[in-house]
Amino acid sequence: MTSDIPLRPLGATGVMVSALGLGGYHIGKMKSEREAIALVHAAIDAGITFMDNAWEYQDGRAETVMGKAIKDRREQVFLMTKVCTHGRGKREAMKQLEQSLRRLKTDTLDLWQIHECVYDNDPERHFAPGGVVEALQLAQKQGKVRFVGFTGHKHPSIHLAMLKHDFRFDTCQLPLNCFDASFRSFEREVLPTLVGRGIAPLGMKSLGGDARQLKKKVVPAQDALRYAMSLPVATTISGIDSMKVLRQNLEVARGFKQMSQKQMDALRRRMREHATDGRYELYKTTAAHEGTEGRKQHGFPGDGEVAA
Repeated sequence: MTSDIPLRPLGATGVMVSALGLGGYHIGKMKSEREAIALVHAAIDAGITFMDNAWEYQDGRAETVMGKAIKDRREQVFLMTKVCTHGRGKREAMKQLEQSLRRLKTDTLDLWQIHECVYDNDPERHFAPGGVVEALQLAQKQGKVRFVGFTGHKHPSIHLAMLKHDFRFDTCQLPLNCFDASFRSFEREVLPTLVGRGIAPLGMKSLGGDARQLKKKVVPAQDALRYAMSLPVATTISGIDSMKVLRQNLEVARGFKQMSQKQMDALRRRMREHATDGRYELYKTTAAHEGTEGRKQHGFPGDGEVAA
């Protein structure tokens, strides 16, 4: 099927992926499995090839639902999921990989990423002897994973610490939106390094993670998504939990029209007064977006818990 959603190179891998990606977290949150599967099918039919997921999303439900949705469409998608060791080692990572493969009904992942590098000591833990980075290498050697990367949303310094190690990441997932440019900016501090090294940037949180800026009518959804997709990224992964949101995003992605530098600068300026205190990027300023698994492994209380 032909599509007018543009394809973009995935860094230096030689692979092309759709400029708009489908976020797995929101698929797993949908109450109706049938509707979630229908949404994945509609996204694929529309030309979205990049599928995002993670081992820990909804205790595996997100991977399970996506696995059912793509079981007869595996060759049409670029399938990514994330390993969620959060400091645990290679053995736990390889166990999670086997679980992810079973849930997703596939023998091979196109991309396996270290999930949620958001604590300052995460790079040290991941690169420690017997750590998760060794699992990435082993999985590639075994032919179970094509490409490897890492993700995070907390602070550019943590991404840069991951990138200082002598390891070839194929991808890096990071929050990129019109607010980020004015506050602890991944766009300014991390994105140029990725582009310069041929590591594919995977944009996320184009609407701030919870879309509160849309609810408060600070920025239109179309402008926010178009800005994110106009950055030098391989794809922009979007949380889509309904056909309405899918149609809204497809309006931007189909026949995508790049924002000019002048337009991007103007949008940044308009958003600056709303951006500089982080109120629309709570994943940077609070623990609201940290997952339960990560909190547990780092000894923090989980959602709804109170520290003793």
